[in-house]
Amino acid sequence: MQRPGLKRMLVFSGSANVELAEEVCKLLDVELGGVERSRFADGEIYIRFTESVRGADCFVIQSHSKPINEHIMEQLIMIDALKRASAKRITAVVPFYGYARQDKKGRPREPITARMMGDLFIAAGADRIAAVDLHTGQVQGFIDAPFDSLTALPLFTDYLKNKEDGPLTVVSPDSGGVKRATRFAHHLNAEVAFIYKRRRTDARNQVTASHVVGDVKDRHCIIVDDIIDTAGTVVAGAELLLARGAASVKVLATHGVLSGPATERLRSAAFSEIVITNTLPVSAEALSLPNLTVLSIAPIVAGTIEAIFNDSSVSEIFKGENT
Repeated sequence: MQRPGLKRMLVFSGSANVELAEEVCKLLDVELGGVERSRFADGEIYIRFTESVRGADCFVIQSHSKPINEHIMEQLIMIDALKRASAKRITAVVPFYGYARQDKKGRPREPITARMMGDLFIAAGADRIAAVDLHTGQVQGFIDAPFDSLTALPLFTDYLKNKEDGPLTVVSPDSGGVKRATRFAHHLNAEVAFIYKRRRTDARNQVTASHVVGDVKDRHCIIVDDIIDTAGTVVAGAELLLARGAASVKVLATHGVLSGPATERLRSAAFSEIVITNTLPVSAEALSLPNLTVLSIAPIVAGTIEAIFNDSSVSEIFKGENT
């Protein structure tokens, strides 16, 4: 896409989720930019762009998937290369923003790594960041540059409308996600509930769901979350909801990280459906789940890139739901 004499759009992809980047480019009617990438003998990443980027509005799409640290470093190197090649504006498009869960200090001597991530992007040369469904909105305030927080909410609510026949309750798997659940419930004409859980401070990814606050008996429950990592939280939540008399339980999450035992846990859980997006690559093992649905986030990412390029409103795409 190009405005003669004004601006030129170039879209590049890291190696983490090339399929998503290609889908985005198809929707934008542009070619994916050429990138030469290789490794030195000791594992260092080498990047070189195969076309001129001087004066261009450049977008670097990279999901921070496993191996997460390598993919973050690759994106930072790409941004640095664009800056040194005189790109006019550089936007880091991060469908899944790594380290977003480390957004505050919960115990003494812990880092706030989500803040450090923002510093790294700015130091590398990014002028703007766009990410989908951050773990907490406060991450936007960690950097002194525009940060567009996108959301898959319209994608999910369009998919869910008229899918369930009966009373609905949207459930947050913890008290911190009640605002997200409330926004979903507003679009689905549903009730809201949340699960009280205890998380171990001496171990990662270990939780105990103990109480449900809200009306779930004889209702179709939809657990909404930003991430399914090891699936311990959502599986424990589903078991509790069914024990409290829920008619069925479905889970929606933007980011299917699906680490370690996640797939087997989901396979053995009593979910009527598991719905995620393709912000992260989905493994063949996960795709074998019979009740898994993967929605494409590409239209949302493409619409955001077009709005940024045209200097138009991003929030209008989401009708203000992306704050």
